[in-house]
Amino acid sequence: MPNRQYNRRNLIGNSIKLITGVALLAPTLSLARKLDVRDLSFYHTHTGKELDVTYKIAGRYDPTALKKVNRHLQDFRTHETHPIDTKLLDILYKIKTHAGGGVYEVISGYRSPKTNSMLRNKSNGVAKRSLHMKGMAIDVRLSGVKTKELRDIARSMRGGGVGYYPQSDFIHLDTGKVRTWG
Repeated sequence: MPNRQYNRRNLIGNSIKLITGVALLAPTLSLARKLDVRDLSFYHTHTGKELDVTYKIAGRYDPTALKKVNRHLQDFRTHETHPIDTKLLDILYKIKTHAGGGVYEVISGYRSPKTNSMLRNKSNGVAKRSLHMKGMAIDVRLSGVKTKELRDIARSMRGGGVGYYPQSDFIHLDTGKVRTWG
């Protein structure tokens, strides 16, 4: 009999501890769900390289992750790197979230002035002061999303410029003034 009572007391005591622990932990779990964790996945169409990165947690940008993004979105022709505007990353994140996920297929990220000049000589569609040269623009597709739908989502966000290039099957996004073309 004494063992039985002891076991009941242990069971009741441990149960109370467990319930108290869960009650104390519940707000922490709820807070964890509310943390702003932002991640992006990229596939660079010219280099064949992939990058999965968590670049922002609880409102703070991760400097190591940003360096990885800068390297991945560097000018693939000259291998020059430039900081990518974090507002651009946030726009990409919001669009991806709205679209239900996917991998960004990168056509062009940062462009050096030399590359921009070369492309401008080949095409009249390249701006002389392109925001690509400031790390404020990107040309992309999103896997699993039609480019026209991607354009419409981006336009609805009103985060900056949105260009639509249906013949080449990509959109241009930038953090400049809100405007659209194509």
